Amino acid sequence: MSITFSVKGDAVTKQDFAAMAEEVKACHTALHEKTGKGNDFVGWVDWPVDYDKEEFARIKKAAEKIQKQSEVLIVIGIGGSYLGTRTALDFIKTPFYNEDKKKTTPDIYFVGNNISSAYLSDILGILGDRDFSVNVISKSGTTTEPAIAFRIFKQLLENKYGKEGAAERIYATTDRARGALKTMCNTEGYETFIIPDDIGGRFTVLTAVGMLAMAVAGVDIDKVMEGAQWAREAYSNPDIMENPCYQYAAARNFFYRNGKTVEILANYEPHMVSFGEWYKQLYAESEGKDGKGIFPVAANFSTDLHSIGQFIQEGSRYFFETVMWCKEPKSTVLVPFDAEDLDGLNFLKGKEMQFVNSKAFAGTMLAHMDGGVPNMVIEMDRMDAWHFGALVYFFEKAVGISGYMLDVNPFNQPGVEAYKKNMFALLGKPGYEDMKEELEKRLNG
Repeated sequence: MSITFSVKGDAVTKQDFAAMAEEVKACHTALHEKTGKGNDFVGWVDWPVDYDKEEFARIKKAAEKIQKQSEVLIVIGIGGSYLGTRTALDFIKTPFYNEDKKKTTPDIYFVGNNISSAYLSDILGILGDRDFSVNVISKSGTTTEPAIAFRIFKQLLENKYGKEGAAERIYATTDRARGALKTMCNTEGYETFIIPDDIGGRFTVLTAVGMLAMAVAGVDIDKVMEGAQWAREAYSNPDIMENPCYQYAAARNFFYRNGKTVEILANYEPHMVSFGEWYKQLYAESEGKDGKGIFPVAANFSTDLHSIGQFIQEGSRYFFETVMWCKEPKSTVLVPFDAEDLDGLNFLKGKEMQFVNSKAFAGTMLAHMDGGVPNMVIEMDRMDAWHFGALVYFFEKAVGISGYMLDVNPFNQPGVEAYKKNMFALLGKPGYEDMKEELEKRLNG
């Protein structure tokens, strides 16, 4: 089991890495000794060994209870309270998890990640009369999207099972001591799991935020933590020449300083589509501030080669590509022989689809490099729980180092509040009256 990183061609040389070695070492020291910006939110660095073992055991027990008691688990959360869990299920299990009729674990649906009445109505229709439980995930309990969804499903549970019965089916992942949701948990008696004070939302997938739903889906969460533990040790060397994670962080900054301001995280497996969504939040919120940052986008090949492939090949040259490649497919499918061979594919008869996919990967990489797009590759052996934990840690550690190289605070997100203030004012929330009038004038002017 392993993860490897490489820069293809001579886009970044050993001499380039050597020139950044002292800068990277300083960023490593700032991160590990907690002297850098946002140092009160770096608890994720040692979380794979420092995690709460008692809570971890409670997560497993709660998952078993949900599995016995419910046909459906509704996960309520947005941003870091949702993306990592969705990613884990797609990566480790399958994007068709809920459609798998052979599984013995509950269906899992995600709500509270938008404000769409159509989406929520669809979920309610799919839920129907089935028995269900809820995992509501929110540090404060007042974030608009999940708070609205929780109101609806809390009421649904209480109408279906009564107030005490509902309390047996509500699991809250929230602040240790304060906030609206924590207050409700204390009053209503919901089982509570903790969002650590020193780990920001987008870094929480390896905490209870992600682990409960994973365990409900039958994921071996011990293996997830083992992968993260391996990565913590593997990527602890301050020497850039010995640390692939730091090479990735440094290469990103090398490209950025040479005019490449967009990173495309590409994959060749639909199981990794959600990973791209999780990556976008992790990197955009961590680096996009102070007028700086590499804009993260995700692409799903070979599908997107038939949409944005033309632009990647011949469009503006302001981006670089990082490809996530899995060596071992989850299953094997062979290309069959066809006597008429009208499509001209008999030369592939008997070949595994993974073989064809690998040549699409290799051919695309070479074409894009020839077109002036630098390429890097992050390669894993397989898509399983261990590799998921290791990859999560790889990307978290890399963005911490990369953010410090950009000289920003990688662990805050002040810009996220701007839209919320405007939305509250336009909705007529008490205390925003003056702002409401000003914004409405702008909208109607």
